[in-house]
This record gives sequence, C-alpha cells and structure tokens, in this order.
Amino acid sequence: MTQPVSKRLTRDSTFSQRTESVLRDMILDGELKPGERLNEVILAASLGISRGPLREAIQRLASEGLLTVISHRGAFVRTFERAEVAELYELRAALELHAVRLLCQRATDDDLAGLAAMLDETENRLSGSADPAYPPELDFHLQLVRLVGNPALLAAALEAQRQISLARTMSAHRPTRARAAIVEHTDILDALRARDQELATRLMAEHLHHSMESAISVLGLPFDEEPANERNQP
Repeated sequence: MTQPVSKRLTRDSTFSQRTESVLRDMILDGELKPGERLNEVILAASLGISRGPLREAIQRLASEGLLTVISHRGAFVRTFERAEVAELYELRAALELHAVRLLCQRATDDDLAGLAAMLDETENRLSGSADPAYPPELDFHLQLVRLVGNPALLAAALEAQRQISLARTMSAHRPTRARAAIVEHTDILDALRARDQELATRLMAEHLHHSMESAISVLGLPFDEEPANERNQP
C-alpha cells in the first residue's frame, strides 16, 4: 500500500502542524481507510519530512480520536463499534439540542437569514450533481452552534464532530441521505424562525437519529445490539 500524498510539505512550513493537517484531511476525505495502518516510511518520504514530525502529528490525531496507536504495531485509522457511534451521537445530540433551545431565544432574524442562504447554496450544489455529497464547508450543524456565541459549546461540538467524521463522511456520500438531510435542515430552520422550541428540538433529535442510522448502515455495523442509552436498564 503506497499511501500517496498529493501535497509535499514545503520547507518553510511548521512540519508537525502541516503534517497533522494533511493527515487529518486524508483520514476525513477517506484517502486513508478505516482500519488502515499508516506506513510511516512512505508517508514521511511522500511529505518530504523526517519521521519525527510525522510521529508528533500521529500522536495528536490519536488524541483527537481519529487514529488508534497500538504498541509494537503502529498507528491505524480508527474503526467504530455500533455502541461507540451511538454514544458519540448521544453526545452530539446533547450539545446541538441545547444549541437549538438557545437559538430559539437568541437568534436574530439576520442570523436565520444567513442560515437560509447557506441552505439555498447547499441545495444548489446538491441539485447540480448526480451523486452529491453534502458540502462539508456548508455544515449546517456547526453553523447553528456558532450562532449561539458560546465558545465552550462550540469547542465541545467541534470535538464531537471530529470523532464521528469518519462515519458521517461516508454517510454523506450516499445521495439519498444528503438529499434527505437538506430537507430536514430546512424543516429545523422553519421551526427556528417560528421560535417553536419544542418543534425545533424534536426535529433536530429526529434528524440526528436518522444521521446515526445512516452512518451505522454505511459502516456495515450490526443493529442487533442494544442502543447505548438502553444498556443496564431494568
């Protein structure tokens, strides 16, 4: 396995930071597959750096949950169990439902108009492709959290997003899910515009449940395990 890298790092870069960015993109874009072992020799040669900065980047990405480092075996792109995906979506739901409740109280009309413009651009991109993926730079969920104006909440949401990005990225490449997501996002926005907190939170909860099911299905994980929130219940 050659693990080619499209961008060779320049000598004026901060090697460890640039290496971290390149590796993160390779993981989240699917260039490095779940379960794949990172070949340090080939990656370092392709990037034009020594293995020191590469190993520093690997350790940071492992701390983010994108890589798993196994002693005497090396670093592997993280794989997921169904329970792990469910738990991560539970965390995401807790953060984003709180954001929705706050936005029903705090969001200005201009804030919501900006969200509507983002959804219009997303819909235009999806309609222009026969096999569309949801544009990651037009992330409706992170924009919702940003509009709350709480840096701590945003940092937690970003961390949760990083940990489920492998599953979500693969899920988003299913045209039916990407198209369904834009419809669900629009319904959530309509509820926010109406300042209907109960409806907005219910729609977001349903949307995240659909997203989780899609991610689990794409990953080929079994559905016969108990959901995380039902474990240890009487």
